[in-house]
Amino acid sequence: MTLENLTNDAISLLKQLIETQSFSSEEDKTASYIEAWMKRYNIDYKRNKNNVWAVNTDFDKSKPTLLLNSHHDTVKPNSAYTKDPFKAIVEDGKLYGLGSNDAGGCLVSLIATFTYFYDKRDLKYNLVLVASAEEESSGPNGLNSMLSVIPKVDVAIVGEPTLMNLAVAEKGLVVFDAKVEGTPSHAAHPNDDNCIYNTIEVLQWFKDFKFEKTSEALGDVKMTVTQIKAGSQHNVVPADVDLVIDVRVNDAYTNAEIAEILQRKSPCTKITPRSLRLNSSSIPMDHDLVKAGIALGRTTYGSPTLSDQAVLSCPSLKLGPGNSTRSHSADEYIFISEIEEGIQIYVELLNRVIV
Repeated sequence: MTLENLTNDAISLLKQLIETQSFSSEEDKTASYIEAWMKRYNIDYKRNKNNVWAVNTDFDKSKPTLLLNSHHDTVKPNSAYTKDPFKAIVEDGKLYGLGSNDAGGCLVSLIATFTYFYDKRDLKYNLVLVASAEEESSGPNGLNSMLSVIPKVDVAIVGEPTLMNLAVAEKGLVVFDAKVEGTPSHAAHPNDDNCIYNTIEVLQWFKDFKFEKTSEALGDVKMTVTQIKAGSQHNVVPADVDLVIDVRVNDAYTNAEIAEILQRKSPCTKITPRSLRLNSSSIPMDHDLVKAGIALGRTTYGSPTLSDQAVLSCPSLKLGPGNSTRSHSADEYIFISEIEEGIQIYVELLNRVIV
């Protein structure tokens, strides 16, 4: 088993995954392809719903455990595709197809890397691989459901497209439902408490409000009103306006702290978080994984996009082949060379840390 053979097989696996529909919660067939890989390489694996996972043969409970994780679900293709999103097409060194960049290239690269180290002895870390489901929807049966199933994790590499640079921190997410109230009335009559007009001042407050704490890696908390809904008839002033607010949280706050601040300070009648579980995440700059990555010439940055890091309570590093700007785009692609480089860098990184 050479690294070259593993890489070729990983690219073939990615082509199979692209050509198999795997929207969030519908990943049963792609999970079966990942199972087939495990069987081919004689890896003792388990499947939990659509999550496929395994540990290295020399697993030792006295050692720390490193999780290798990426996902095999996808979003639905958008209407701007000019190529068949479910056909793996190679043109000019690019592999096109839905999920090729987000996060199929990362997933197959991590699977190949885990396979490379699977039978090696006397490693400093245990390895756990989880090919997870429902990442795109933050669903209940994804990586979050696996944390009570797999061994306790001490540190993680989460495979998302980062151009193989080190995302040492990632913003969390809280979505709020808010309400602005007023006095309902007939449109023909005077009304000094029109909830839609009341919303003007509320929207200005959200636009101007700044959270005090900033982060070296992630910058400021970013808060954006993304939806607004009110009224059902032209001649009726409604009783209230519904708002949705998207808050991207830096590592200077917990999600619970953000919720407390907005519930105390915002001018809304009601403001309620949908969930507080998608917290920001990070890894210390002096962690061996970060130092090894820097030694390999990789740069570090803070990521504004959400991943399965959000459900982990341990230090975690986001790292993978591909470019985040291609994710969820029409005619999504990843360069074949990015997968080749990704596997090489993953292996070199782990050789410096766990061997």
